[in-house]
Amino acid sequence: MKDICIEEVDLLLDDTIQKQIDSKTKPLGALGKLEALAKQIARVQKTLTPCLNYPHLLVFAGDHGIADAGISAYPKAVTHQMVMNFLNGGAAVNVFAKQHQFNLKVVDAGVDHDFKFHPDLLNFKIRKGTRNTLLAAAMTEEELHLCFDHAHKVIETVVNNGSNIVGFGEMGIGNTASASLIMSALLKIEIENCVGRGTGLNNEQLENKIKILKEVVAAHKDLDPSDPLEVLKHYAGYEVAMMTASMLVAASKGLLILVDGFIATAAFLAAYKLNPNLLDYAIFCHVSEEKGHRMLLDYLHVEPLMDLNMRLGEGTGCAVSYPILQSAVNFFNDMASFEAAGVSNKN
Repeated sequence: MKDICIEEVDLLLDDTIQKQIDSKTKPLGALGKLEALAKQIARVQKTLTPCLNYPHLLVFAGDHGIADAGISAYPKAVTHQMVMNFLNGGAAVNVFAKQHQFNLKVVDAGVDHDFKFHPDLLNFKIRKGTRNTLLAAAMTEEELHLCFDHAHKVIETVVNNGSNIVGFGEMGIGNTASASLIMSALLKIEIENCVGRGTGLNNEQLENKIKILKEVVAAHKDLDPSDPLEVLKHYAGYEVAMMTASMLVAASKGLLILVDGFIATAAFLAAYKLNPNLLDYAIFCHVSEEKGHRMLLDYLHVEPLMDLNMRLGEGTGCAVSYPILQSAVNFFNDMASFEAAGVSNKN
């Protein structure tokens, strides 16, 4: 699991890429973050003619045993109900994916439901929900290995469709708790500083969630926080662990990675701890309203593309931010240079 090879981004093209950006008919740096974004995309793709081919959006779904402890405003059944909503085209992510021509696939990593065949459903179910982390590790070591094994097959479907860019979203009642626990362990931050309102908890419900997650941390006091795989085994949902693995595999194939909100970033954090080269391939689409997300982004020293006060998950931030990426690539490829346009550059 630790041996997924992610190539270091070649910096030899950096000067050439930067010269192409600086030669455009604009003052130096006038397109701000679009310039940095264009440079990142060109660098990852090792080309002076970057492109975005057949964008894919993967929504990883799974249930969490700890949901039975009452940490969410919604019942566990909402996970499979929302998966059906995705497959029927009725969710927010469907609307935005259709608008921006994403190929949307739902990955059943561990939903507590038996789904019928659907062309947009990838069935990689490990088990019908993780164990309750109040009582035991969320998954066994064998199950964690399966998450990594299945990730290769998930990303294979993306690559085989000719895509070079993939977004990561999720669905799972209880997965903000899972993400908070992962963040707390890997960054050695007190759990109460990582926990947010998730599905819209009121103050009393939030205090109860924090109380329960403190009990979880106490129950796993022998956990080694320096080992991301151990942290995933104890705290992750199957959808979170499979998303972590799929990010690593996607980067190993040279794909650009779009990271959605808090839960996707917690999955990314575990992947980053396993292979820091992953960061070069990642674009962080927005900052969530969920409490811990800004701290995660600050730790990674990354600036998200948007701040729209969103906290829905599903990969919605990936889809909504996509036109920004298109603008970055289009100006890089199509904007005239001073020389070509016959415009005088500054002295």
